[in-house]
Amino acid sequence: MQGKVEICGVNTAKLKTLKQEEMTQLLTRAKAGDREARDRLVEGNLRLVLSVTQRFLGRGENPDDLFQVGCIGLLKAVQNFDETKEVRFSTYGVPMIAGEIRRYLRDNSAIRVSRSVRDLAYRVLQCKEQLQLEQGKEPTMEQIALRLELPVSEVVGAMDAIAAPISLYDPVYSDGGDPLTVMDQVRDTRNTDEKWLEQIALRDAMAQLGEREKQILSLRFREGRTQMEVAREIGISQAQVSRLEKNALGAIRKAIES
Repeated sequence: MQGKVEICGVNTAKLKTLKQEEMTQLLTRAKAGDREARDRLVEGNLRLVLSVTQRFLGRGENPDDLFQVGCIGLLKAVQNFDETKEVRFSTYGVPMIAGEIRRYLRDNSAIRVSRSVRDLAYRVLQCKEQLQLEQGKEPTMEQIALRLELPVSEVVGAMDAIAAPISLYDPVYSDGGDPLTVMDQVRDTRNTDEKWLEQIALRDAMAQLGEREKQILSLRFREGRTQMEVAREIGISQAQVSRLEKNALGAIRKAIES
């Protein structure tokens, strides 16, 4: 949506905003059944929908579709918001809009989740939205689990199951140069291509050693024996152990570096 001026026929560069006093008056009128007030509330909060929708881009969904679904969440927020609570409408509206988009992504996900898990996730989302309204801030998973009388692991598992998959190549940060991707954050720094090549070279180098040299290196570096202990075990002098060990390590180093 970056650089996009029009979405669903709406010029995003000219979206209106409402002052808090005007918002309160319109909410009261809308609750009394004033459709004009409701329409003005929706029109005055489309920028909020746009902001939330931008969080869900890059998942293969059409931005126009996400924006329309977000508008449904906005309508629900207008309908269910309690203006007597000391909570700003945006604080209540954002999770309602996001929840509607998540439900849409869940129901249209290429990854199929069992009905029971989807139903549990829907209950979790409802509970989360209710606690958000009551507390004026996003609840923790522990608070949601306590309200639903469920183990925290079940609540977390249900939310993870409906989370939209992301690509390892999705950018998470960019300062104008090459973007930092998800893969950069989760990649295995131990089993890299370079480490694999070193392991292959080490294995090949070890295969070229004699049996006594292999035994000495195993006792010294796998079992942590001293040269004197190795010498007693295989029946040679400590000086011979030192010489054989040095020659073996030199051969390995040469093979890896070549």
